[in-house]
This record gives sequence, structure tokens and C-alpha cells, in this order.
Amino acid sequence: MNPSPDTPGADAASHAANAANAVTAAAIEARLRQRLQPTELLVIDESHQHAGHAGANGTGFGTHFRVHIASPLFLGASRVSAHRLVYDALRDFFDAGLHALAIELKQS
Repeated sequence: MNPSPDTPGADAASHAANAANAVTAAAIEARLRQRLQPTELLVIDESHQHAGHAGANGTGFGTHFRVHIASPLFLGASRVSAHRLVYDALRDFFDAGLHALAIELKQS
């Protein structure tokens, strides 16, 4: 049961719950490695560059990421199809607070 906003310690409990469910570069990398078997992968958290922008959560991390990725699964796929594979692999991350994802496809 989550404490109500009027419950003492509610802020601390909310912060702890958010930290446990935080979107991280490591978690995104692990998911992409699992689903897309990349030959090249770099995930960068650029959230701090978007402070005060739409989708920013005030922490400076976990909302805006850049992914450089090459995968054999992209061979023969259109750019839109390759991007869709990445977005589909990370769908639950968007539900958890990922707001923006810049995808840079690399040749595999």
C-alpha cells in the first residue's frame, strides 16, 4: 500500500519507489542486448540537457536517451522498421518514464 500524500514519510516512500523503477542507461542497454543482439551499442542518458523541458522529471536522469545501435536484425529493414524494433523492445520503459529516445542506426 502506498502512503497518501498526507502520510508522514510519503515523499521519502515515493522517492524510493521512483528510484527502484527508474529508467537507466544500463537497463536500456541490457534490454536492447537481450532483444536485438547488437554488434554495436552505446546508450547515453541526456536527461540533464533537458531540465525544464517537457517530459523532464526534475532529477536530471531517466527521461531522455540517445542510442547508437547496429544489429543484424536491421539488415534489409527500412529505417522506420529498425526504429520500430528499438521502440518495441523498450515499450515498458516508456510506460515507466522514458520520454524521448534519439536513435542513431549504425551499419552492422
